[in-house]
Amino acid sequence: MENDTSKPSSSKQSIDNLKTSGLERRLSIAKTSLNIGRRWAGNSVSGMFLGKEARSKRNQAFMEAQANYVAEELGKLKGSVVKIGQMLAMYGEHILPPEITRALQTLNDDTATLAWPKIEYTLQQTLGDKLNELEVDPVPIGTASLAQVHRATVLATGEQVVLKIQYPGVADAIDSDLALFKRLLKVSNAVPQTRALDAWFEEIRDLLHVEVDYAVEAATTERFYGRLQDDPRYAVPKINRHYSSKRLLCMSYESGVPVTSEKLQSLSAERRNAIGQAAIEIMMREIFVWGEMQTDPNFGNYLVRINSNENEIDKLVLLDFGAIRQFDNTLLTIARNLLRAGYYHDHQAMMESMVGYDFFNTMSNKVKSDIASLFLLATEPFSLPATNPDIPADCLDSQQRYIWANSKLHSRISAAATQAIQSFEFNLPPKEFMFISRKFIGAYTFLTVINAHTDSNRLVKPFL
Repeated sequence: MENDTSKPSSSKQSIDNLKTSGLERRLSIAKTSLNIGRRWAGNSVSGMFLGKEARSKRNQAFMEAQANYVAEELGKLKGSVVKIGQMLAMYGEHILPPEITRALQTLNDDTATLAWPKIEYTLQQTLGDKLNELEVDPVPIGTASLAQVHRATVLATGEQVVLKIQYPGVADAIDSDLALFKRLLKVSNAVPQTRALDAWFEEIRDLLHVEVDYAVEAATTERFYGRLQDDPRYAVPKINRHYSSKRLLCMSYESGVPVTSEKLQSLSAERRNAIGQAAIEIMMREIFVWGEMQTDPNFGNYLVRINSNENEIDKLVLLDFGAIRQFDNTLLTIARNLLRAGYYHDHQAMMESMVGYDFFNTMSNKVKSDIASLFLLATEPFSLPATNPDIPADCLDSQQRYIWANSKLHSRISAAATQAIQSFEFNLPPKEFMFISRKFIGAYTFLTVINAHTDSNRLVKPFL
């Protein structure tokens, strides 16, 4: 969720209320489902006399239109319905048709704001008399599917804080929203109703119930604050417990510019390299040292605080610790072995690293070999240039650092994965691997956008 120093836009549409009651949301979904049913009937009748190829093209176009319609209607509801759609888009490419995935990717946090009187009433209900101790800016600096963020001043001290205010009724609507979302997918005939889909909905349910519990997020933020407070490369908000509760989070205001800011792009190459190195290193520490990872790679969860003195360190600001996932030691050991195999670009070691995990044990040697090749490609930026002849020549600078902007790594991995998936002898990769792969893809995109060059030796050696 962005928390930058630019003036928030007041032109964004404002709504007076949210459809958070079960009845309102059921009616809205029922109307959407009815319209989808009518569309399917119309499409079936009008396509009866078409040839096979023409019907196939028509059905694909129709599926695209259906998916976009579903996403558009969901986007009007806010709350966990939007978050469910975003999570499925992020992690569900193995179980959803591409048309649905593309449409769900359009669901945007940056939608209409909830009008200030409703937010103020929510604050009064949550804080009581303590609200009088704060001067809250009625114009939000950030909106999301589950909450809205406002700047505030603690009147007694002048401290600048932000309030992450959960939309009323959102937490109570999660289970019914999941049921409504599944029903909508079923009515649209867009997604096969499989055990894999059920398993993902259960995973999303668990993640959402954690994400709406701000007491958990406050504790997680404090853990990361403690881990990083002495590292000048990072800034983590400090939780203000006096004004925080299960549905309201108060923390220090942390200034910075978005990852896509022109100010960031105009920095010298070495300063951008340092920011990129810090960004990828924090991910490595999350996975390989702390065993808990922020799973949402959204750029809005990061800012960069550019130092006015070019000789001083720029800070990476880490903003959101709601979507945290813990990993067990077995998985972390396997991940570390995979990283080591990638570092030395060793195909045989990569295959051996897969032993002991049920997901890999069921594969034939041919498929395991294909997966090992895919992992070697994915770990290209972390490999020693001296041992990896497959790194494209234009992806290394004169100091043998990896040039992210030249790598086209995301598209190369996607192409290789698509090819490998065709021969997979399983239904769905483990959720843990999908979380980690998404995190890596987010980091890859971050480093590509800021055009960073990173040193694999510095990145990987400490974690082997």
